[in-house]
Amino acid sequence: MQTRKLGNSGLEVSALGLGCMRMSFGDTPTDKQEMLTFMHKAVERGVTFFDTAEVYGPFTNEELVGEALEPFRGKVVIATKFGWKHGEKGPHPSVGMDSRPEQIKRVAEASLKRLRVEVIDLFYQHRPDPEVPMEDVAGAVKELIQAGKVKHFGLSEANAEQIRRAHAVQPVAALQSEYSIWWTAIEENGVLSTLDDLGIGLVPYSPLGRGYLTGKIDENTTYDSSDIRSRNPRFAPEAIKANRAVIDLLEKIGIEKGATPAQIALAWLLAQKTWIVPIPGSRKLERLDENLGAANIKLTDGDLGEIKEAMAKITVVGNRY
Repeated sequence: MQTRKLGNSGLEVSALGLGCMRMSFGDTPTDKQEMLTFMHKAVERGVTFFDTAEVYGPFTNEELVGEALEPFRGKVVIATKFGWKHGEKGPHPSVGMDSRPEQIKRVAEASLKRLRVEVIDLFYQHRPDPEVPMEDVAGAVKELIQAGKVKHFGLSEANAEQIRRAHAVQPVAALQSEYSIWWTAIEENGVLSTLDDLGIGLVPYSPLGRGYLTGKIDENTTYDSSDIRSRNPRFAPEAIKANRAVIDLLEKIGIEKGATPAQIALAWLLAQKTWIVPIPGSRKLERLDENLGAANIKLTDGDLGEIKEAMAKITVVGNRY
């Protein structure tokens, strides 16, 4: 597996990471032992970058990742997140945001235990908190870094101004944001250019459009109520059908390259910048192997130009949330 560095941070990870959320949250239930084995297989294949968060579960996903990767401590990079207010059952977006410095430090201590590590490799603010200045957030993580409890600071879904304000206090290693061939907002809103200016890495989540860009979903596909896609506008039957033009494009390029739509979608991301590391969420070994194969696909300037021109003519239907 090829490796990449996330911006100027010096944090080196596999060119493709693994989003772990769906292994225990936001999708149909899984067998714990199967997921533990699956993560071991990912490490064997060269994956060194794993993504989780305290809110996934809550807590259970961090515990799963911690147990699975404990034998590989020091050989893999685990990213987790803070930023949601805790209710009776723990953190949840419906309860609200909480990035107060004292809360950030409490979350760090708890995440260290669940992840079974002595230091958190990459600690993201899950979403900017309008009630807490970015300088205070960055300052709290800076103190955790100085205390040896966190190695690198990250942000998620922050805008260009927020990134700059945080980075001025504590260098930001990576921004996690949704980015894919059918969701390119960060190209237009100044975020991507800000990352380039400041030397910050980008970790795209949902790089396969929550599975749609694999080409394996059609208007007859149904989802369990536990699957977040059952409530996602882009997965309404009419949206799935309307967006078929995106899959047709990926399939066309894929035929030319001997690749699947998913591989072309991931190869497109990898071709944008050398400091981009997508984290597709897989739960099956065949899907993992398919995704990792994208690192070996080279898209030429001509390919990228063709994709850009074709996507400009396609109107994607449905909000992303």
